[in-house]
Amino acid sequence: MAPSRPLFFTPREVSRHSTLDDLWVSYLGRVYDLTPLAKEHKGDILLKPIIEAAGKDISHWFSAKTGDIKTHIDPQTGCIKYFTPQGRFLHVPPSCPHSDWDNSFGRPWWRDTLYQIGILSSKTRFIRIINTLTSQEHTLEVCSEETMWEILHRYLPYNAHAASYTWKFCGIPLNMDVTLEENGIQDEDEDFNELNMDSDLYTSCIHLYFNDDLTEM
Repeated sequence: MAPSRPLFFTPREVSRHSTLDDLWVSYLGRVYDLTPLAKEHKGDILLKPIIEAAGKDISHWFSAKTGDIKTHIDPQTGCIKYFTPQGRFLHVPPSCPHSDWDNSFGRPWWRDTLYQIGILSSKTRFIRIINTLTSQEHTLEVCSEETMWEILHRYLPYNAHAASYTWKFCGIPLNMDVTLEENGIQDEDEDFNELNMDSDLYTSCIHLYFNDDLTEM
């Protein structure tokens, strides 16, 4: 059995988790569920900037090189100052040394892999799926990095028996272990942009054919 790999999420999926009781963010290509952090520090004023960032990408807070919060030297104090555009937040030290600052929390939350739940897709695309048995059609936003099996999993809420179908593109069965692109289903968004055309005018279509593999009860 192939080893499991991290889940991929679209920015739209991350944006749906934007409350104190369901708080996701993304940064530097990863998706994090900070709900446990929010519950642990509920009522703390330093949680406010994180709550305001719920459901958003906060990569601009971080250095892509170090993976840490951006910093600079304050010319007036000579101290390291952290980049906190929405105000100081949890685990960021005060701008000036304070003897009463509790730094016994260990690893700061942005370096704690405990909160990491998946990878933010670098490029999403839309795909039409037509069930030839029922003539039902659905359009899904998927991650370009996902295999067909992972896309099938996204489709399950619309058809719980999706694995009992043969998935085809232009009449050719798809390899469920590879991506849309690897199956020859090209992402043509850039071509449409170069032609100054709306990419929504065309969405690649996958047809599902039911496998008559029912056995007698």
